Amino acid sequence: MSGPSLILRPTIARAFKPLLAPRRYKGAKGGRGGAKSHFFATLAVMEAVSGHQRFVCAREVLNSIADSSKQLIEDKIAQFGLTDQFKITDKEIIYPPTDTLFVFRGLQNHTASRVKSMEGFTRLFIDEAQSVSQNSLTLATPTFRDPGSQIWASWNPIKPTDPIDQLFCENKDDPDFALVEVNYYDNPWFPDELRKDMERDKARDPDKYAHVWLGKYQRNSEARVFRNWTVKPFETPDNARFYYGADWGFSIDPTVLVRMWIDGRTLYIDAEVYKVGCAIDHTPALFDKPPAWVKNWNPRDWQITADSARPETIEYMQRHGYPRIVPALKGPSSVMDGIEFLKSYDIVIHPRCKNTADEFACYSFKTDKLTNEILPDLEDKKNHVIDAARYALESLRRAKGVAMTANLGFMGR
Repeated sequence: MSGPSLILRPTIARAFKPLLAPRRYKGAKGGRGGAKSHFFATLAVMEAVSGHQRFVCAREVLNSIADSSKQLIEDKIAQFGLTDQFKITDKEIIYPPTDTLFVFRGLQNHTASRVKSMEGFTRLFIDEAQSVSQNSLTLATPTFRDPGSQIWASWNPIKPTDPIDQLFCENKDDPDFALVEVNYYDNPWFPDELRKDMERDKARDPDKYAHVWLGKYQRNSEARVFRNWTVKPFETPDNARFYYGADWGFSIDPTVLVRMWIDGRTLYIDAEVYKVGCAIDHTPALFDKPPAWVKNWNPRDWQITADSARPETIEYMQRHGYPRIVPALKGPSSVMDGIEFLKSYDIVIHPRCKNTADEFACYSFKTDKLTNEILPDLEDKKNHVIDAARYALESLRRAKGVAMTANLGFMGR
């Protein structure tokens, strides 16, 4: 027989308020620092003291109790000042006044017969739910079938095909489901140490920042070509030495002109022209029109290095006001040489160069579809701005290569 219950009223971040209403399925997804697990641990303690519940706190893989959410729940119990009222053992947590029980399980090794041991439990809390398999969900979900039973999940998204993501997305209009997306900026108690980590990733690796801190789906980070770039506003000096590169569009590909300048070991990309389906006779006018925010736009006065695969386009441009446009000098290793040269700089992209930022985030090596092994070949997509950037720096790269060769020759004599 359970004893008198307590009513706890902690301060809950506004983003989690939709999860306080009764729902069969409650989910919280998002990036690091959003306090998703902390919310569910708080909710678990609130429910434990207010009435009888039986909790299974689960992860897909649980090698030891240290890998579970047990310590987090103990911390929440301590924050409420209730440690003396709970019975905490090595494997379980019990609240005698309401006869509430917490157990901790790994779902991966559960067979249909072992799942039956969870019958009669009223709450399933899956932490790190992005890792849970479809088999685990299929076996565990119908086990929690007592009236009023609930399934909670918190996760940092990896892929939209992850089973937990699909479960909530496919049932987004079902009144039995409640899902919130929370990130660090939804957390009023976001700690300073995490904030420093977040700011570093935001400044240095936008792709990592988007996945880790904003809860965006993960791109294949190991296959990404560029990690040396960031997006932030800057002022272009009046005396900048510009480098221009162009890539020609075809039926569905964009025509691109990109402008950049260099300060020490930092490469700044401050302007892009980008249009799909631009006819050759419209290209001079496309290049002439400066992006709205750009000053000192004068591509006719500078050398533009362009894709040499379309010599007729280069000749047309030369006859129509762009006499300084020249073809890129391609060779067997020119693509990788150009990529490595770009990677030798810290690259800063102006926020308005959205297509440039998109390509730097997406450009990757191919992966084996069967093994997910990263291959040495580059994906031939999302690379039009990057090709233009390679062309823009070709003369500088070759000049530095000649200088290095000359120095090595001198040292060898």
